[in-house]
Amino acid sequence: MTKEAIAKGPVGRVRRPSLKPKGKLYVAGKDPNYEYRFVNNTDGKVEQRAEDGWEVVTKAELKQVGERRVDVPSTEGAAQEVYVGHGHKAVLMKIRKDWYEEDQAAKQAVVDEREAATKQEALEGHYGKLTIERR
Repeated sequence: MTKEAIAKGPVGRVRRPSLKPKGKLYVAGKDPNYEYRFVNNTDGKVEQRAEDGWEVVTKAELKQVGERRVDVPSTEGAAQEVYVGHGHKAVLMKIRKDWYEEDQAAKQAVVDEREAATKQEALEGHYGKLTIERR
């Protein structure tokens, strides 16, 4: 065998997944056209997000959510849920990326308006010294 053949390594070998644990909130096979979030299933938070355009992700939609565990049963078509501790579950939800970006822009507009008002009040002498920097 030549040095080049040895350096290339085996060809056509099946690559096995890493043995490193993925973590509870690992998600594989996400659609790039959507933004995903885990929402704690308490105090009606899932229902509130659903009213805002978020959809519950079902088990049939993704390859894997969280670590693969034998003690966590799965039902096709059921919501993707992850135990997050203290007896609570989080539900995986998604929203179209363009809607998500619109929501983020609206939130940022409120922040920008408040910053501008604070700066204006500082310039009028209502505060001591004010410096706001963005990095």
